[in-house]
Amino acid sequence: MKDVYTYQIGQNLYINLTNRCTNRCTFCVRNGKETYEGYPLWLHGGEGTVEQIAAEIGDPTRYEEIVFCGFGEPTCRLEDMFALCDIIHARGGRTRVNTNGHASLIAGEDVAPRFLGKLDGVNISLNAPTEAEYDALCRPLIPNAFQGMLAFARACKACGVCAWFSVVDCIGKEKIAACRRIAEEVGIPLRVRALIE
Repeated sequence: MKDVYTYQIGQNLYINLTNRCTNRCTFCVRNGKETYEGYPLWLHGGEGTVEQIAAEIGDPTRYEEIVFCGFGEPTCRLEDMFALCDIIHARGGRTRVNTNGHASLIAGEDVAPRFLGKLDGVNISLNAPTEAEYDALCRPLIPNAFQGMLAFARACKACGVCAWFSVVDCIGKEKIAACRRIAEEVGIPLRVRALIE
């Protein structure tokens, strides 16, 4: 079976950059599945190169956005993601990343300023309003994941990166309200989306 590095849903093209992730979220769409929306997103032959993915993208202006989002955390391949952003922008496209916000924890340094000019949008999965709830829900593989995610969001805000938090609607009104307070404190918007099953 051919590995899928790019896949289209609606008007967006998605890039399945890696299957590596720093979370093991209980609700993740990849749990027990090989496919999503009919696309086999588990990479059995290895991660795609920048050149392979750029060739698959072709003309990015055919799409509303090119979104880094697959069966893993895109910022595990930060340099390759940035290289692809440069290619996409040079061809006239728009970029977004759906991220767990662990980029700086993964890199071991504050990398938020490097997102400026690379990503037109940074969607940070907040998932829960407290560290304890986050740890139970997302089961992070790295320490201080919740605080690191919040620090990354604050750093994005501080350097002018267009970022927002997202949560799923199924967490309930009280938790959404608590997440909204966190977003207000950080100074970025909160977007509530439907649970993907």
